[in-house]
Amino acid sequence: MKKIFIIFFSLILTITFFELVANFANLRPLLWKNSFYSYLNVGWYTWHGADHLYENEIHAKQTNGFLTRGKKPDNKKDKNIILLGDSTVETSNKLTEMPENYLRNFLNDTNVISFGSWGWTTDQQYLHLKKYIHKIKPKHVVLWFQISHLIGNKHKHGFLGAKPTFTLKKNKKNNYYLLGPDRLPGINYYEYSYFYRAFNKFIGLLKLKNYKSYFDYLKNCENNNSNNFVSKNELLNSMYNNKAYEIKKLIHDHYEKPYKNNKNSGKKEKYPSFEKWKKDGHDNFLIREEKSSKLYSEEYLQDYFKYNRLIISDDEREKEILTNLLLLRMQKLAEEHQASFHIMFVLLPEVFKPFKSEKVYRYCFKNRQFIYANNAFDKKLDRIFKNINNVFVMNYNYYNLKTLDLFDGHFNNEGNKFIMKKLGDYIEQFDN
Repeated sequence: MKKIFIIFFSLILTITFFELVANFANLRPLLWKNSFYSYLNVGWYTWHGADHLYENEIHAKQTNGFLTRGKKPDNKKDKNIILLGDSTVETSNKLTEMPENYLRNFLNDTNVISFGSWGWTTDQQYLHLKKYIHKIKPKHVVLWFQISHLIGNKHKHGFLGAKPTFTLKKNKKNNYYLLGPDRLPGINYYEYSYFYRAFNKFIGLLKLKNYKSYFDYLKNCENNNSNNFVSKNELLNSMYNNKAYEIKKLIHDHYEKPYKNNKNSGKKEKYPSFEKWKKDGHDNFLIREEKSSKLYSEEYLQDYFKYNRLIISDDEREKEILTNLLLLRMQKLAEEHQASFHIMFVLLPEVFKPFKSEKVYRYCFKNRQFIYANNAFDKKLDRIFKNINNVFVMNYNYYNLKTLDLFDGHFNNEGNKFIMKKLGDYIEQFDN
């Protein structure tokens, strides 16, 4: 027994010694997401990635008094609006070119306070709102919702490292409720441990190994009439065309990207020709993407129409429920502080409703029926926004090179001006 104790104690001392030496020497492991700022582990407030773009502008120092980037409210104004979101709210633009400024210009005598930071998902937005809403006493809370948060809300690791996460539980009546968050905001020092990360990586691989494939939810199509199914060319035509190619190519070839400090840093691969780009997209369609699958510990198919599936998995259904419960908490929180809660969703038809007709598209792949439709996305939004009182879906038909910020792929100034004008009109109509 004494010998076992000595071995165990020696092992603990060895691990501790190497962990301390590595951290004092600043030889820390990359965090969970192999992103350009993952090694910083700065928590999840304000992004530093665009400081080099503008002279004398340090984004991390441009806080509005609530840890997020933006202009401080004018205490002489009685009306306050919180604009809640992620990188679309914080942006990599100048401080004077953030969406909040455009919305402020469209509304009279109103403070617009940004509660947003790069990589935030619904859980982080809720926790930040909960922390500061009582200090602002807003008339309206407007959430700029992103559909990509479905996957982010489930996972513990975000854009800048570990983040708080809520989990779904069922009560005795088989109804879902939220449990959490599992941790508080801020830096997670466990992330600096090689052994801690290795253990969690092992757990993640086990989860991935036992993950139920989406193929298991689909019917067999081997013996069905081929006339019931579309060809791959017909299905993918809306995604692989000249317009889509030009947008992706220009974003890729832009001389600066968010993760580079200057235009000369790093060598960029030449973007493929249209023919090769299209062939690669066709060849990889519905193939499992290993890097993302390992990152999220779940099957990640290269399915460009994943939001248009008429058949969804149990896991996807739970992501929708989790997100809906978080949104309902936001709504309840706002109402408890005598504010109205609104969700704004910018609908890009070419992205979320990519098919030219409203028919159902059936595609046979590996003897399984993949079924897609434009209205499947409407049904998904209905489930996510269930019991939300005020939902503003903006049909944005101007998604093109003139409204894109080629630096980071978000909307540029013209795009944000248009969106904030529509939001301003919506708020004024609501108030009247």
